[in-house]
Amino acid sequence: MRPSGNPVFCALDTTDTARAVTLARSLKGTVGGLKVGMEFFNANGPDGFRQVAEAGLPVFLDLKLHDIPNTVAGGIRAVLPLKPAIVNVHAAGGPAMMRAAADAAAEAGDSRPLVIAVTVLTSMDEGDLAATGISGTPRDQVLRLASLARESGLDGVVCSAHEIEPLRAELGPDFKLIVPGIRPAGADVADQKRIMTPEQACALGADILVIGRPITGAEDPRRAAEDISASLAPALG
Repeated sequence: MRPSGNPVFCALDTTDTARAVTLARSLKGTVGGLKVGMEFFNANGPDGFRQVAEAGLPVFLDLKLHDIPNTVAGGIRAVLPLKPAIVNVHAAGGPAMMRAAADAAAEAGDSRPLVIAVTVLTSMDEGDLAATGISGTPRDQVLRLASLARESGLDGVVCSAHEIEPLRAELGPDFKLIVPGIRPAGADVADQKRIMTPEQACALGADILVIGRPITGAEDPRRAAEDISASLAPALG
C-alpha cells in the first residue's frame, strides 16, 4: 500500500506487538501511515509486521540496510511479500548497493515499495560527522548522498527538515523527502539535533513527516495525531 495524501507517518517505536497493534488501529484515519523500525522487526519479525499492517495503513519498514550489494538485494527481496509501502537503505553503502536495492524492489511489480536512502542521521551534527572522518556540514553530506541516491535509481531520501530547501533546489519536485526529527511546537526534542515543527517542514515541501513520541507518548495518541494533522491544513492548501 502506497502512502496516502496525509503526510504524517507515526513511528511505532516499541517492541511490544500488542502496543503497536493497538496504536495502529487507534490511529487509522488520523495519520497517513506508520513506521516500524529495526527494534520492532528484530523482536517480532514478519509476523509482527503483518499484525501492524492489518490495521490498513501504509507501513514504512525502517531497517536501514547497509551491506554488500547482493546481501542488501536479498534483504529487500525477503521483505517484499510483506508489501511495505517504503523500505530504506544507507546511502553510504554506495551506488552499486543502492542500484541492487532498487532492482530487487522492482521485482515486486505493481506492489513495489518506494526505496529511499538514509543520508545523515538527524541525531548527528557537524562534530559527529568530523568524528567519523567526514569534513563539511551535515547539509553538504546530505546533498552529496542524495544526489548519489537519485543517480542510483532510488525514489528519495531520509533527511532533516533543514535540508528540504536545498534538496528540492538540487533534485527537483518529484524526489521524495521523508523527514524525521519532527516535533510540534513546545515538544521535547529528546535526542534529535536537527528538528522542525510539522507545519514548517510541510510548508517547505516534505513528502512524509515521521513523528513518534509526540503522538505515541501522548496521554491520548489519537487526539495528538488529529491535532498535528489539523495543524497541517494551511500548509497543504
